[in-house]
Amino acid sequence: MKKTILFLVVLTFLVSCKEEVVQKPERLIEKDVMLDIMYDLSVLEAIKYQNPVSLDTFKINPRDFILKKYKVDSLQFAKSNVYYASDYEDYKLMFEQITKRLETTKKSADSLVTVEKKKKKPVLQNNKKPAPIVGDTTKLK
Repeated sequence: MKKTILFLVVLTFLVSCKEEVVQKPERLIEKDVMLDIMYDLSVLEAIKYQNPVSLDTFKINPRDFILKKYKVDSLQFAKSNVYYASDYEDYKLMFEQITKRLETTKKSADSLVTVEKKKKKPVLQNNKKPAPIVGDTTKLK
């Protein structure tokens, strides 16, 4: 009898721990859309801290811009974020996906920069250096 009671108590405890900590909001943002929003926010925040003048000249608030883009209000975003954050492992996976996406974007941007740098380098014929200018050329007739 004691074993049965102990088993029921342990089973009840395990089942009760599986309850959601945060209730699912009425207007929950889908996980894929949430990933896109979080990715865009991180890119715009990086721009804001790397080159603040670029966003200040256009009077852009990155968070408001992204929320308008996805047609989401700030309360809906906050509630959805809290809901997804309540499951630590899943939230961690979301951030890992965003990090991979940022790294991929960074690699492609870096390769574009190197291509542009190569285009701007002057092409020298036969690897010869250009002849130095001797004297004052303004006095030449």
